[in-house]
Amino acid sequence: MPYKKKNVEKVFYSIGEVSKIFNVNPSLLRFWEKEFNIIKPFKNKKGDRFYTAKDIEMIRYIYYLTKTKGLTLNGTKLYLKNKKLENIENEITIVEKLQNLKKELEDILKEINNITSDE
Repeated sequence: MPYKKKNVEKVFYSIGEVSKIFNVNPSLLRFWEKEFNIIKPFKNKKGDRFYTAKDIEMIRYIYYLTKTKGLTLNGTKLYLKNKKLENIENEITIVEKLQNLKKELEDILKEINNITSDE
């Protein structure tokens, strides 16, 4: 039987990797860790932070609520306390779909403008 390569997902992500995912400074991730007890990265003896997929998911919620929805830190804390996480996930999914649709429509408009300007 041939060997099948398994699709292995990383278990831990460095603070640098996570900061690139969200395009934020590592200092913001450290700040959010202090402000929100739902982010609990593993720390080694040197103090390096390693985030799990669950941590990244929680950061995604915080990022959405603060950066996209524009809530304050206190507003974000209240929102997370009073809303179910799957409701937030649904909101994020809808916003991402709308953003993708907007980009597609903008691309179509550019093509139309290019066609009409060439005539």
